[in-house]
Amino acid sequence: MLLKTHFFSLAILTCLLQSCNGQTTSNLSNSTAKGGVVGGPFENGEFMYIGMPENINLVDTSGGWTQKGQKLLITGTIYKIDGKTPAPNVILYYYHTDINGVYAGKQGLDPRVLRHGYIRGWVKSDATGKYAIYTVRPAPYPNRNFEAHIHPSLKEPNIDKEYYIDEFVFDDDKLLTGEKRKKLLNRGGSGILRVFKKNDMQIAEHNIILGLNIPNYPETIKEKKQSGLQIGEDQPSFMPFHAFGPDKGSRACPVCKYGRYHGIVYFVGNNPNWEDIKKWLIFLEEQSVARSKYLKAYFVYGNSNDYSKDKRQKQLERIGVDLNLKNIALTFVPSFSDTESEANLNKINQSVENTFIIYRNRTIFDKFINLNPTEQNFRLLAKELDTNKGDYFDLDLLHDDTEKNVDLHRNH
Repeated sequence: MLLKTHFFSLAILTCLLQSCNGQTTSNLSNSTAKGGVVGGPFENGEFMYIGMPENINLVDTSGGWTQKGQKLLITGTIYKIDGKTPAPNVILYYYHTDINGVYAGKQGLDPRVLRHGYIRGWVKSDATGKYAIYTVRPAPYPNRNFEAHIHPSLKEPNIDKEYYIDEFVFDDDKLLTGEKRKKLLNRGGSGILRVFKKNDMQIAEHNIILGLNIPNYPETIKEKKQSGLQIGEDQPSFMPFHAFGPDKGSRACPVCKYGRYHGIVYFVGNNPNWEDIKKWLIFLEEQSVARSKYLKAYFVYGNSNDYSKDKRQKQLERIGVDLNLKNIALTFVPSFSDTESEANLNKINQSVENTFIIYRNRTIFDKFINLNPTEQNFRLLAKELDTNKGDYFDLDLLHDDTEKNVDLHRNH
């Protein structure tokens, strides 16, 4: 027994010294994938098949669940690349450290997967794309400046090889700095988990988008016009000028300050149609009143032609007064390529008439380009808000600073 203990300790130390490279190549970019392999190079990807049960359920309870640590449920939907169509029969393999930050060994563990430790498991999405993992919240590596994380990889039924997606990391982890967030590749969508509280359990709703930012993926997103980030990615922090509305005179970051529930960011660039814009603003105001704290809406004007901060400010102020707006924010940036405000992070196409980004808990779940202000489209957006709440919409975030007048952009 003593010999086994030493053996496991040595394996754990080896993994830590190697920075756990069995999962990902952190600097991999789409351009470095060779040979047409979906996902590109993936060291030790075959580990996911070692010990894999013949029948895999949509719910799994890891071996770490019994540890005396923080109970954690990760649950969500796996979607196809469009971010809307549920993807059934996708195998999600995961492994992570224990409550001490090590990939712990255990009697009976296959020696070939010691680097992954015994806290590992599999789920398979059901007909609606759902999955759920009950585990213990992992700790960061001891004495390392590296955030706690969970390693996931996927095996789709119609793709020969497995591929990895972004590690699951925790939004409230102080080791997850703003600079680290900007470097995330968003493979399969944002890997950032935002944790809710329910009794003694933490819950993270987390959807996965197949093929998103995956090199050599056989399908692509078909859009006539490109504008904005993709469904499944996080709505980025940026600092517009607030000309009218609750934060007038400030540069509050929309998603940082009001990111908890639903958000709509309505971008207009070089081709403003003010008659249509006013119709949309009235609709968004009505929705904001009806939904109260559960919706924050922003108009972001980014026309780069003849830009004057003072003129832009007065122009939006007049519109706010004329329409008697109380709840939505009228904001502006010099252009959508502006780096000082970081509006460029939104990847908005300056030439389209409008881009609507809709997010929940900071993650984009839908977007629309060149959307006309018709009754049909008003119902469309209202339906999106009604049907995309998730099972834990009313729970409190573990660390929620949105009710405090704090601009988290400095940290995020």
